Amino acid sequence: MFKPVVALVGSLGVLVCTAGAASAAEIKVLAAGAVRAAMLQLIPDFQKSTGHSVTIGYGPAGAIAGRVEKGEAADVVITGRQQLATLESQGKVASGSRVNIAGVGIGVAVRKGAPKPDIGSLDAFKRTLLAAKSIGHVDPSTGSSSGIFTASLLEKIGVAQALKPKVRLGTFEEIEHAVEKGEVEIQIGQSTELVSAPALEYVGPLPGEIANITQYAAGAVSAGKIPDAAKAFISFISTPAAVLLFKGKGYEPG
Repeated sequence: MFKPVVALVGSLGVLVCTAGAASAAEIKVLAAGAVRAAMLQLIPDFQKSTGHSVTIGYGPAGAIAGRVEKGEAADVVITGRQQLATLESQGKVASGSRVNIAGVGIGVAVRKGAPKPDIGSLDAFKRTLLAAKSIGHVDPSTGSSSGIFTASLLEKIGVAQALKPKVRLGTFEEIEHAVEKGEVEIQIGQSTELVSAPALEYVGPLPGEIANITQYAAGAVSAGKIPDAAKAFISFISTPAAVLLFKGKGYEPG
């Protein structure tokens, strides 16, 4: 179902960016891991339509913002909207370059093929967590938006102390691998990452009363040496066609 979207992204990219193809640049992007699923498709389309090349490094949103704050060389940064606004206020991101991209919700997954637990209401979600042998989520100390939210949520709904002996922290990939091996029963994380993880069976989003959407935005790094190419990339990933692609991959509106 994504073929028409891909074609539209490519055609719009040609219209928006062909002018820069004659002077191809290498664009370095630092991005929160939450946008990986969309970038895997958007970056090849951008490169094909503009002649620019893109290298991208992923990490937790907070860590990505920290890398830019410390002066790591980059041309574009994609991170949480609030974190990007802070970088802009510090002069690390060019004023006026910030563009909202997409939102990502929090959900639940289990091992591929395992029965899906009931998370249809807050009470059902709490019962499922308390009955689980083990639960995993991204370590909040990494600056991960989902990890920070999940740790806070468990406190908020009053189960943090009861779950403490059976909560496992790590990177998304470490938790996914533990779920695959049967060492962790339930993984809580960003829906887009859970949906695309080959070892996981996506159960669904958190119940409405505790749902959370983290908004992501892109901006041009002030110290970048190729501002025109950076602007072209940001424009490309925020076109109406790109927005449709984000939506098709499970992202919320930006």
